[in-house]
Amino acid sequence: MSLLRGADFDPPWPLRSGHVQTMLSSSGVRRLLLPRAAQTVLQGAEAVVVDGGEGVRLTGAYTAQTSRPASRGLAVLFHGWEGSVDSTYVLQTGSRLLRDGWDVFRLNFRDHGNSHPLNEALFHSCRIDEVVHALHDIARRWPARPMVLAGFSLGGNFALRAGLQTSRLGIPLAGVVAVCPIIDPGEGLFSLEQQAPWFYQAYFMHKWRHSLRAKQAAFPQQRYFELSELKQSLRGLTEALVLRHTDFGSLQAYLDGYSVAGDALAGMQIPATILTARDDPVIPVEAFEKLQLPSNVELDIARHGGHCGFIRGYGMASFTDDYIAARFNAIAG
Repeated sequence: MSLLRGADFDPPWPLRSGHVQTMLSSSGVRRLLLPRAAQTVLQGAEAVVVDGGEGVRLTGAYTAQTSRPASRGLAVLFHGWEGSVDSTYVLQTGSRLLRDGWDVFRLNFRDHGNSHPLNEALFHSCRIDEVVHALHDIARRWPARPMVLAGFSLGGNFALRAGLQTSRLGIPLAGVVAVCPIIDPGEGLFSLEQQAPWFYQAYFMHKWRHSLRAKQAAFPQQRYFELSELKQSLRGLTEALVLRHTDFGSLQAYLDGYSVAGDALAGMQIPATILTARDDPVIPVEAFEKLQLPSNVELDIARHGGHCGFIRGYGMASFTDDYIAARFNAIAG
């Protein structure tokens, strides 16, 4: 059976706008309209804390499948920036994979999903080592085979970087799917500032400031940012984060630190798929078109879909659920 392709996604006319797709992707309206089956991954989910190495603790949720006599394997899901294990797209995908016989682990990055009190240092996008270490702990504690990984937006970026590094710790990762991943953070930041409508930056900044206030409340003895810094733009606050809380020395060095642009993915040793949309208003499609990829990394650019939307119709179901499930099922054989 042939796998779904981005070209197969053809939503009805009112949903062909990339902005509509993007705004609906994480909206409360979508969550209300979703069928109950899209949230079955919550049933019987076990809240857990996993080891991120060097004293770092990350939270997550594990759900064992019950639809088959034996599990197909373990599917790990990464949310996007300021999302969580309970983001709509994570629940949808997890529920679909559960129905297909996968055990599902949904991982929160540091300072996501109300995990702010667990680690004193702030989250930033170059903290890949703790995520890879957490994958090692997950693989050890839930040794279902094969192990596969899907991520969305920043989570897609983390998934691709994890795919490059898992051999370092012997993590049995068999495949990766990244949906609308951040490719070149410098271009992405510029796009949000200069090209995307103002409300995208406002949305992300509102969520980020809320998260930083939660972090400050969890560690009142710390002074993470000055009030004047919190009032800055996305670029300004990111630069303040870099200079205050990392060793990168400059904003550009930090952005380069989690870039997967150019030939950065040339060392990928496992099958990987990158799905994006030409009308994504958050991540410029040009960054994807410049990628220099090995034969085992598939780039699939759909005409429609927005940023992590890919909503099929008025029932708010997502094309990406079937897309990811088909590729993981093929890996499981």
